[in-house]
Amino acid sequence: MSNYHTPVLLDESVSALAISPGGVYVDATFGGGGHSREILSRMDESARLIAFDRDMEAIKNAPNDVRLILINNNFRFVQNFVRHNGYEYVDGILADLGVSSHQFDTEERGFSFRFDSPLDMRMSNDSKLTAADIVNTYTESELEALFRNYGEVENSRRVAALICKSRVENKIILTSDLNRAIESLLPKFAEHKYLAKVYQALRIEVNGEMRALEGFLYGALSSLRSGGRLVVITYHSLEDRMVKNFMKSGNIGGTTEKDFFGNTRSPFRLVTKKPLLPAEDEISSNTRARSAKLRVAEKI
Repeated sequence: MSNYHTPVLLDESVSALAISPGGVYVDATFGGGGHSREILSRMDESARLIAFDRDMEAIKNAPNDVRLILINNNFRFVQNFVRHNGYEYVDGILADLGVSSHQFDTEERGFSFRFDSPLDMRMSNDSKLTAADIVNTYTESELEALFRNYGEVENSRRVAALICKSRVENKIILTSDLNRAIESLLPKFAEHKYLAKVYQALRIEVNGEMRALEGFLYGALSSLRSGGRLVVITYHSLEDRMVKNFMKSGNIGGTTEKDFFGNTRSPFRLVTKKPLLPAEDEISSNTRARSAKLRVAEKI
């Protein structure tokens, strides 16, 4: 659904799966269903597509298709659900790690600093932790580490200090409260870029995104048949580094081992040596595609 979310690198990512019409595939991030619909269009009636999304709003976008098995759960459990649905291995797995346009554009979800709304940022309403909980209860050192590690925010220590100072006077409940608390640090002509890093860090922590991605990658490796492809679209350096390391070595640290002959051991063959990037016309029509990187690996 284009009004819910415009899929990024649609043809490139689905083509990279090298779909066998009667195969079994996984769309780990259903979202607006754009990638799933394209995958289904390339499959025959015997095929199956297992799709995941934590957000019930996304689940409502599901097409009425008997080939689609849609699971309202975290993609970190991909291996469990593949097995639960009777498959030992699948032929390909696609994950688009971006937050959907609908989530960014729905004011009350609190994902964007463009709106004056509650600091929520939960991808699933079943989750208890919100961004407001984090900024009001984490210690200054915990906040500093969060902004440094998950947002790569400059002056992360100062950001944490300003938040802690502000919350002593009044709880930080709204996006506007957070923006005011750190406004003295916002660089001129780059306020949005700086805020985007702060909000990214909070969103990652609220949703446990890096831990979920780690679990997904190991689960994907175990779930792919030999020759099956892993296709991942990333949007920031933290997740891209993890995906790159995993595809290169089979572990998130990127630690490689050599065999007797000095060849690098890896459970994958890199299909893309360098990430594929969106074309200029796609970026101009969908600005959220500008930071996307597509990586593809084939299980050996």
